[in-house]
Amino acid sequence: MAEKIVMPQLGESITEGTISKWLVNIGDKVKKYDPVCEVITDKVIAEVPSSFSGTISEIVVQEGETVEVGALICCIAAEDNAITLVESRTAAPYQEADDATTQAAMNQRYSPAVLKLAQENNLDLSRIEGSGVAGRITRKDILEILQGKSSVDDQSAVHSPVNPADETIPVTGIRKTIATRMLKSKQEIPHAWLMVECDVTNLVRYRGQIKEEFKKKEGIHLTYLPFFIKSVAEALKEFPTLNSQWADDHIIVKKAVHISIAVATDQALFVPVIKDADKKSVFGLAKAVDELVKKTREGRLAVEDTSGGTFTVNNTGTFGSVLSSPIINPPQVAILSVEAIVKRPIVIDNMIAVRDMVNICLSLDHRVLDGLVCGRFLKRVKQKIEGYGTYTDTGLD
Repeated sequence: MAEKIVMPQLGESITEGTISKWLVNIGDKVKKYDPVCEVITDKVIAEVPSSFSGTISEIVVQEGETVEVGALICCIAAEDNAITLVESRTAAPYQEADDATTQAAMNQRYSPAVLKLAQENNLDLSRIEGSGVAGRITRKDILEILQGKSSVDDQSAVHSPVNPADETIPVTGIRKTIATRMLKSKQEIPHAWLMVECDVTNLVRYRGQIKEEFKKKEGIHLTYLPFFIKSVAEALKEFPTLNSQWADDHIIVKKAVHISIAVATDQALFVPVIKDADKKSVFGLAKAVDELVKKTREGRLAVEDTSGGTFTVNNTGTFGSVLSSPIINPPQVAILSVEAIVKRPIVIDNMIAVRDMVNICLSLDHRVLDGLVCGRFLKRVKQKIEGYGTYTDTGLD
């Protein structure tokens, strides 16, 4: 009896997933709840557990291929009929394909979905360049050809000559997901940008006074990021349209303030979410940031850690950046970047003084937001940041 494993729904708004890595091969025995593959969505990387005990009899979706939630990804069978299932599912398509497709299928393994679409539409797979891992042809590649977005002879990918000394790096599933989402954001969202500079001299001095006490009590370092997140979260309550979503014929203003933060690893960029950030103290935010960063770098992020974000704060200052124009993370309508804190000469009361300064940069969706409300929002964030000092209520007991 063959049992089927399908692409799970790994979040409320997730409709598809990409197989980034198979953890099993055909013929492997698995127990119920053993992980069989890693799946990447636009929000998280997750392992898919087996729902049954048995033998892997067929892998339907290949690494790098994206399929909809509910689509068949592999089959598990009792040991006595595992091989029969594989033969019965793959022999027929090869026999029905034309000569060119049959030869291509012999040289490269294709999923049944790809073979079926190619046969039904008389496509020569040997002339199609795939976008999947190692050039594998995916169902999406076939659909783009059928929809006129790509062609058999003229693929959309741009290829440059490769010198023998050049290094070729395969595009990972998570990198491809990031590329897809960022391209979609830039193509669909009319971005606009604003920037203000803040005098954080008092904040730098205040943090210097309390960071050791915080380290002793909490066991973690107190960075500047929680102070900036607190300022943004409070300002969002005053300017709620920045905490909204575009929905074609209406705008959804979110009541909860869930702040997404960008966390980079050596391989990719993840965006975990601090839930109800407006209800947390500076020190509560510091602990939330520390926990999410640890989860990200240890590969422990769960679906709930990456879902529901309403506004993103990006700490590009950690890399020494002083000016940036970040790409909006849909369905959000704005993203704020905090740049590096640097000492600069500033004119105060017609006198030059050396102060700690930081730029905060805002990218906005011009379908929803205009310069007036965003300028007022940034001004309020600036006032809150510059207001930190000795009497700041940060929540440290």
